[in-house]
Amino acid sequence: MAKKTVASLQKGEGRTYAKVIKMVKSPKTGAYIFEEEMVHNDKVKEHLAK
Repeated sequence: MAKKTVASLQKGEGRTYAKVIKMVKSPKTGAYIFEEEMVHNDKVKEHLAK
């Protein structure tokens, strides 16, 4: 399934997006979790500043 996602992102305007992986501390357990999200290249820094 990942191959289909990657292949679809390489066509046309898919290259204007970046996959952002952010490490966040869970409020319940205190353990770190990773949040993944597709963000437009212009808004990557804004997303990471949150």
